Amino acid sequence: MVDLSEFESISPYSDAEAAEALSKLAEYPVVTQVSQHFFPEESPDYLKNILKRVNTIDEFQTLVMQKVVRWVIDHTAHNFSYDGIANIPTDKKFLALSNHRDIILDPAITQLILKTNGFPMTEIAVGDNLITSKAIEYMIRSNRMIKVVRGISARELYLSSQLLSKYIRLNVTEGRSSIWLAQRQGRTKNGYDITEQGLLKMLDMSGTKDFQQNFEELNILPMSISYEIEPCDILKARELVISRKHKYVKKEGEDLNSILVGIMQQKGNIHLNIGTTLTSEEIAEAAKCDKNDRYQLIRHAVDVRVIEGYKLWKNNYLAYDIANHTFKYSDMYTQEDVEKFVAYMEHQLDTVEKEINREDLRRIFLDIYANPVVTKELLIKERTTGAVLL
Repeated sequence: MVDLSEFESISPYSDAEAAEALSKLAEYPVVTQVSQHFFPEESPDYLKNILKRVNTIDEFQTLVMQKVVRWVIDHTAHNFSYDGIANIPTDKKFLALSNHRDIILDPAITQLILKTNGFPMTEIAVGDNLITSKAIEYMIRSNRMIKVVRGISARELYLSSQLLSKYIRLNVTEGRSSIWLAQRQGRTKNGYDITEQGLLKMLDMSGTKDFQQNFEELNILPMSISYEIEPCDILKARELVISRKHKYVKKEGEDLNSILVGIMQQKGNIHLNIGTTLTSEEIAEAAKCDKNDRYQLIRHAVDVRVIEGYKLWKNNYLAYDIANHTFKYSDMYTQEDVEKFVAYMEHQLDTVEKEINREDLRRIFLDIYANPVVTKELLIKERTTGAVLL
């Protein structure tokens, strides 16, 4: 049996720890409100009673979390689709590197699809900035969530990254659990899904072999999620506008608000694509390069799969045309679609404080939707010219 004692500060709860934590969570008054919202046909104590009797994380995820995610899809999405199930390794664990558009839903939807298709669910790496109360900690650590420590000194960050890297590698290589990890720290806020080089360096920190073997044994599986209506679109645009003038400082409770908005906001269509694992040939090619260039080739391989996996919606095409004053993709939408989107955008802009420049806000809002089209175009151009553009 693998000794995991050194990872106690970041690892998810064990079954016994989860059972104890969820029993404590059951006593919070908010549980009754949550129960009535997601399980309206049951008694007010329905969720409380489940939390008190579950004995394992699997039970909790099956009896509660899977049903909640299905409720969210049924009530806030027009249509949900996915593809690439055949790409999931059946004989080994993997590291899912996914684009990140919504704090909770991206990994939660992934877990639902894995479970639905008979695959074990993954552990999920989540920033500790989301643990703003004991109740939230009880809930997320009972959901196989790995704590990623943020907001610490450079020295502490180095040690924390080493520990996280070692934990991820140990789980995958020892066949304990697959891991879901966002391709960058925090959500993509401008529509560009680019893997952070620092994240790849973090993954390599725990490797004890050569570069090629270190990355091959992680079985990196890129994933891409596409929302027709971007979760928290106006909140992301607002943050980016403010960030242009000075460092953006989140207010207390802001992350929790983003979680709730992301869950309850209407999302239109949603699509999840599961790409193919990075090949030995791709990793071997990267290994031939020097220093940072080798990480750039790994990054590029992940990003190409994420962008290939995009499902572009009419909102993406029309936002591109509005932002660039063209009719390039006019066959992909109607005038009615444009009017509906513009009305939605202006309504969202009106929810932000008036002192924020409206033109800047509008442009960034459009870019959030337009940039997936831009990156698709760059990918096509890259394959045509041979020049690396992404």
